[in-house]
Formats: sequence, C-alpha cells, structure tokens
Amino acid sequence: IMRKEIWMLKSDGVPESVGELNMIFEKLVWMTTAEAATYLRRSVGAVRIMVHRRQLPARKLGRRIYFNKMELDRLLETSFY
Repeated sequence: IMRKEIWMLKSDGVPESVGELNMIFEKLVWMTTAEAATYLRRSVGAVRIMVHRRQLPARKLGRRIYFNKMELDRLLETSFY
C-alpha cells in the first residue's frame, strides 16, 4: 500500500507537497525560525525553547535568529530519537 504524504499548509505560496518542500530547503543555507521549525517538524515556540536551552545552534542578527542548514542536518543525523 502506497501512502502519499501531503502537507496541509497555508495557501499563500507555501508548498503543499513534501517534494516541493525538499526542493526549497536544498537551496537554503540560512533559515529563519519559521523555516527551521518547518524543516525540523516542530512548532516555532518549540524551536525557540530549544535555542534557549542551547539544544539548537543559532545565530542572532539584530533581533532575528537564523539557523545554518548544515548544522541542523548534522544535528538530525546524530539524533537518536
């Protein structure tokens, strides 16, 4: 049985399929908090808490927080849960 995975996100240009989402993330080097949350499949609040607890590496520029995609990939590869 094949199951097609669909993302039900806002209809304001945000990709709806996993394939479209992966194509967008392949081109990114730095991600905003919202993009990192989508990439990690967490809420924005959960990502901010993880940054505060120093569980996620982040850079701050002014009042904005940015995440390096390679660092997030490395974190996902080494995670065990």
